[in-house]
Amino acid sequence: MLKFTAEHEWLKFEGDVATVGITSHAAEQLGDLVFVELPEVGATFSKDGEAATVESVKAASDVYCPLDGEVVEINQAIVDDPSLVNSDPQGAGWFFKLKLSNVADADTLLDEAAYKELIA
Repeated sequence: MLKFTAEHEWLKFEGDVATVGITSHAAEQLGDLVFVELPEVGATFSKDGEAATVESVKAASDVYCPLDGEVVEINQAIVDDPSLVNSDPQGAGWFFKLKLSNVADADTLLDEAAYKELIA
C-alpha cells in the first residue's frame, strides 16, 4: 500500500513499518540535492515533526514525519550520494523506515489519486 502526504512525502507499508521518502514531484521541485541529513535510528517523532533535512542547489527544506512512530532504519546510501533521491525518489532514494505507533493513522493520508489531484 502506498500513501502520500500534502507535504510531498510517500509511505510504503509493510505491516506496522512504513518506508518514507519524498515524492518525485518534491524531488523535481527541489532540483539537484547536494546534502541529506537523516534522523538517528531509535528517534521518535510525532506526526508532522521535522525528521530530516535536504539541501539542493536551490534551497534547504525539511522532510516531515508523516505519522507518529520510531525510526528503525535509515538509508545511508542517500547521505553518501544525495543524487539517488533525484534519480529514484520513490525507490532507492527512500529516507527512513518508521515503526508506526498506530497503523490505523495511515487512513488519514492521501491515496495516489488524491495526491495527483493535489499537485495538478
